Amino acid sequence: MQFVAFERAKQGTGASRRLRNSGKAPGIVYGGAAEPQLIEIDHNALWHALKKEAFHSSVLDMEVNGQTSKVVLRDVQFHPYKQLVLHVDFQRVDDNTKVHLKVPLHFVGAEQSQAVKVENCTVTPLIHELDVICMPAQLPEFISVDLSGLTSKSALGLQALKLPNGVKAVVRGSNKNPALVSIKLPEVAPAEGAAPAAPAAPAKKGKK
Repeated sequence: MQFVAFERAKQGTGASRRLRNSGKAPGIVYGGAAEPQLIEIDHNALWHALKKEAFHSSVLDMEVNGQTSKVVLRDVQFHPYKQLVLHVDFQRVDDNTKVHLKVPLHFVGAEQSQAVKVENCTVTPLIHELDVICMPAQLPEFISVDLSGLTSKSALGLQALKLPNGVKAVVRGSNKNPALVSIKLPEVAPAEGAAPAAPAAPAKKGKK
């Protein structure tokens, strides 16, 4: 994805407020051999870009003064209740340095699985994005998780996930194989004609 930014000369709270009032969003680009660069971006264009999944998980082409450089989105600060971007951070990347980024997981095929189609299970994703590290050229926009082979007895963990070539998952914590989905069998209704449960005996009153 490509977006256009402009150099920003002034910084500070007052300058950023005036910038936002003019329909621009302040930002910064850092990393690499170059010094950090203050930028401004058209707010509406940025707002619509932030709604796209790929803008958060892809290497982006940023054009400033006619020159294009590769960056990744690192941080966005939103107003607590207004539809307003307060500040945005990007990090420069180069073709020879690995990037560490969160990539969304797309779960497909659950409706065709035995777990759902035959056993009427409820399948719920537990992890929606995955920390990965790889070279920029190998970074996927998303990782597809095929659930078509699930049964009620399946135990689908991270280690069973087939990652694209050159992509390595980064797992924190002691559990190196966290579950990707939860599989629940349907609740069994009581059979017809079954005797209802006996009511609980009333509690005995204590002596005065």
